[in-house]
Amino acid sequence: KFAIASVFMWTAPLLILQAYKRDLLPGFSSLSPEVQTIVCGLLAVVSVNVVIAFYILSAMREPPTSTEPKPDPEFVSRARASVEAL
Repeated sequence: KFAIASVFMWTAPLLILQAYKRDLLPGFSSLSPEVQTIVCGLLAVVSVNVVIAFYILSAMREPPTSTEPKPDPEFVSRARASVEAL
């Protein structure tokens, strides 16, 4: 999942920038060049944020791998011994 999300985080803004350069986004020609650049940049940033949001949602929907973490018994016994030595 991480690799797929990473690919989308790279390609989504690049696709938006290419669509802007090739005049594929409707309604952009009526805007001034400065506003076109700002809107294009904002769309690229928003696209990355959308990909991150989908990645977080998909990670939250995954079932947990284990029910409860278990401590290392050797570490616990040494920790108890060191506490008792105090």
